[in-house]
Amino acid sequence: MIFIAATMFAASLGTTISALQDIFADLPLLLLVLLGNLVVLPLLGWGIGALLGLPTAAFIALILVASSPGGPFGAKLAMVQSGDVVAGAAMQVLLASVGSLTFGPTANGILTIAKVGPGVSFDVGALVLTVAILQLIPFAVGLLLRRCTPAVARSWHPATAKVSNVTFLIVLAGMLLGNWRDVVALLGSLTLLAGFALATAAFVAGTLLATGPAVRRTTMGSVAAVRNVGPALAAVVIAFGDEPALLGALAAVLLAGLAAALPIAAILGLRRSKTRSDGNR
Repeated sequence: MIFIAATMFAASLGTTISALQDIFADLPLLLLVLLGNLVVLPLLGWGIGALLGLPTAAFIALILVASSPGGPFGAKLAMVQSGDVVAGAAMQVLLASVGSLTFGPTANGILTIAKVGPGVSFDVGALVLTVAILQLIPFAVGLLLRRCTPAVARSWHPATAKVSNVTFLIVLAGMLLGNWRDVVALLGSLTLLAGFALATAAFVAGTLLATGPAVRRTTMGSVAAVRNVGPALAAVVIAFGDEPALLGALAAVLLAGLAAALPIAAILGLRRSKTRSDGNR
């Protein structure tokens, strides 16, 4: 929770309301991002799962992840790749908000057509409230500080960015340590490959289904590659009774996705840092 709030707060301290207005006024970008994350990626997840012939638990986990856009790591990866942080944070919050409403029908529809698993049903209001508390409110507070006291916002930005970085590493370590048995058990299966393939395909699709300069398009790619774990976990707990095999498969898909998305962002960040340093010589 600290990581999510700190990342959104740090992102908003570095932006302005006018910059956000410019992002949301770009109707082609909005439509393409929504199309890619709400329609194309769930279908890609379905296709990858069917192509690899995944077992039931892994297939369900992949569909749940693919149907849940707006993961908070997306805003973080925008920072890692030295991308368009304003656009990345704005789109991530938008996708998390819209995705909390579309996740259930999307996942349920695919699983029903594929004849896999029970229907996915849970409290949409609770998901929207979670997004508001952990993402929208910190983002709005940071924007307000930047607007009312820009000097304070600029002075706080480095510290909040460090908190985001540290908590990001803690979350990664927690996912690895907390689920290592499940992940190790799946090393010989196709579940990790499916998660890696989904994140890679999501980055490509998100980059292609965007407008603007390359920095903005690759940022949209990173936002698409990182899915929102909250709705997926809620579905596992509520609709699938906390089934251990499904939890393990979900952890494997998420970790494999990060293993694909994080290096891509890091390489882009290094290249852009090198380009800036060469330009300053």
